[in-house]
Amino acid sequence: MAHNILISGAGIAGSVLAYWLAQRGFNPTVVEKRPHLRQTGGHAVDLAGVSIEVVERMGLLPAVTGAHVRHDRMTFNQRRGRPIEMPRLTATIADRHVEIQRDDLTGILHAAAAPHAEYIFGDTITAITDGTDAVTVEFEDSPPRAFDLVIGADGLHSGVRRLVFGPEESYRHDLGAYLSVYSYPNNAGLGSGVIGYFDSGRAAFTYPVDDGHLARALLLFRGHPAGDLRDPAHQLRVVRDAFAGIEAHLPFSLADLHESEDFYFDSISQIRMDTWSKGRVSLVGDAAYSPGPAVGGGTAMAVLGAYVLANELALARDDHAAAFASAESVLAPAIAQSRKVGPSSLRQLVPGNRLAAWLTPRTLRLLIRLPRRVSLALFSLQGSDTSRLDDFSSERLPAV
Repeated sequence: MAHNILISGAGIAGSVLAYWLAQRGFNPTVVEKRPHLRQTGGHAVDLAGVSIEVVERMGLLPAVTGAHVRHDRMTFNQRRGRPIEMPRLTATIADRHVEIQRDDLTGILHAAAAPHAEYIFGDTITAITDGTDAVTVEFEDSPPRAFDLVIGADGLHSGVRRLVFGPEESYRHDLGAYLSVYSYPNNAGLGSGVIGYFDSGRAAFTYPVDDGHLARALLLFRGHPAGDLRDPAHQLRVVRDAFAGIEAHLPFSLADLHESEDFYFDSISQIRMDTWSKGRVSLVGDAAYSPGPAVGGGTAMAVLGAYVLANELALARDDHAAAFASAESVLAPAIAQSRKVGPSSLRQLVPGNRLAAWLTPRTLRLLIRLPRRVSLALFSLQGSDTSRLDDFSSERLPAV
């Protein structure tokens, strides 16, 4: 049985996988390139349906629900006229749904996995040599080590995927939009709700975090900006240019962009692979099947995918190839659905023209007033999924 498993990435997928591998009798080691867990930054993420069941089976549901985002009201600024106020749609109609800050969720999951796994912070994988009986891994700082298996849980821009499967460009499919997130001082006394603004090809949202001391801005926009998008200075210019002309209508000032310590910028892209396993190496979460940051339920898929992979490895025992293939087969329908959600969510979040921008908040307000079953059907919330976690297994495993 493959006992020693290296996981690259201490994020959501990595820690869920480490926890369940340990529960199933494996020895997980997690390597993370950051020197410590990210303490701030990122946008709020959603857990719904079977991903809630995974968290519940880990005994973490009270901690996760206790840290949920308490933003029950939504206000949309208008180019002209009074703001439009309403309850938030997810607060009104979602069952088994938790919205939580990414860094809070990562911390909770890491605390559950850390007693059962070796964590190596501040290091990264530089080479992977797949052998008949083991995988030899070279690190930037640590000496080489051999593992039975290697799992890349290192996100959209996975280093493991690049080393084993080839360039990212072969698997990344851009959806034609970009995302930026950053924190800024809540000097304006932003209340407990979310404030948003829609315009043609762009949308902006802000809400308080850190007990109200800070606020977080979430910016989404369509386009194909030129230049080196890996350059942080150029990223700042791209964001400023994307929202030029409407800064007066935004619920926050873009001047804080340059002062923020957690500025994040990326394309909204999907990862599409025919298979994400090769030899003794596999991928999980966004590294394998990102449905698109902020639009496709990637967090829920990462939690589910890590649970399924750990279970299939336990069921297959010595046959890792069978386990990898079975995990891919079990997850295939959910991944296909998540890929459809991304473009649909993007159309809802980032209106394509001025008329759509005017209609969007009014449509949301109407949905809230409709009967609950109608709202669920029209909005296609992931929380409406009626699947059970035991459906996502090739065989039933005993409870732990």
